[in-house]
Formats: sequence, C-alpha cells, structure tokens
Amino acid sequence: MKNINAKMVMALCLSLTLMGTSVWAQTTEPQTASSSSSSSSSSEASSSSASSSASSSASSSSSSSASAAAAPAETVAKLNPVDPVPEGKGQIVFFRPSRFVGAAVSFSVREGDTGVGKLTNGTYFVHVAEPGTHEYNISFETRDTLRLEVEAGETYYVIQSIAMGVIGARPNLTPSTEEAFQEKKLKVTKAKATDRK
Repeated sequence: MKNINAKMVMALCLSLTLMGTSVWAQTTEPQTASSSSSSSSSSEASSSSASSSASSSASSSSSSSASAAAAPAETVAKLNPVDPVPEGKGQIVFFRPSRFVGAAVSFSVREGDTGVGKLTNGTYFVHVAEPGTHEYNISFETRDTLRLEVEAGETYYVIQSIAMGVIGARPNLTPSTEEAFQEKKLKVTKAKATDRK
C-alpha cells in the first residue's frame, strides 16, 4: 500500500510538473522562440560578424594600403581650379590672398613691359609660358622682379604680397607652393593687365 501511495504521489507530482511545464511553455513560448531565434541569430551574427570582421579587416587593410598608395597623388584639396599644362609649355599661377592691407589697390604683373595679368585682392590668374628663363615684375612705389626657370609640363606658383612703403604699397613676387595657393578660396581675376608705357 505504501508503495502504491508512493507511486501515486510520484505520478501526481510528475503530472503536476508536466502541467506546470506546459503552462509555462505556453506563456513563454514567444519569448523562448524569440530568445532561441535571437540566440541562433546572435550565433549566426557572431559567426558572420567574425567572418565580416575578418573580411573587413582584410579589406580595410587592403583599402588602407590602397589609400596610402594613392595618398601622394591627391594630397592637396582643390579649392582653386587650374587647367592642365598645355603640351610643350609651362605655366605659372600668380595669386594674391585676401588681405586688409592694400585691399583697394590692384597690381599688374608684367614680363618686361608687357602685362600678363592683374591681381586684385583675393584673386589669381594662370600664365602659360614657353620653357626657358622668364623675368616677371610688379611695381607701385618700387619695382620687384622675379626670375623663373620654366620647364615644359611644370606648374609654378608665385604669391603676390604687399609691404607698406614710405608713400604707398610695395608689392612683392615670391615663389610659393600649391599648398599655399589652395589654402583659401580665391577668384579668377577679371582685371585687365596694363603694359608699362
């Protein structure tokens, strides 16, 4: 009798346990499904992320090496457009950054007595020249002359600055760099150069 009672108690406990489990399973089924799907998706995601991280690290390393290889070709931001050098020629970019001092005054750049371009405040122009030695000058109170050895296929940069003289402004022409030219946005000059009479 004791054995039967014990068996009945165990059967009753088992049935109650199964009933509780089924009730719990019904109430938590969506969560279990979502958790199982999330766990499976997380495992898939982890595996895919591992593979993607491996591929991304490989691609990033290859892209970084590619960008590092491409970096020297495109290191300067192009704020001010300049056309390619004409075949068999050289070109000089004359530019004048925007400054408060002498802002109202414009200056003609000349080769000998012939005007090749005129710089107003915050402008630039491109002068195409034959290969060889060239002398460019600019004047107001005094004259400043710059000699350049121009080679075919090359672009040169010349900055025009202003110093204050006794009576008025003293413009200067100084060799410069593409970095300095592209530092700030400039306008292509619309002023016409004048020849020296």
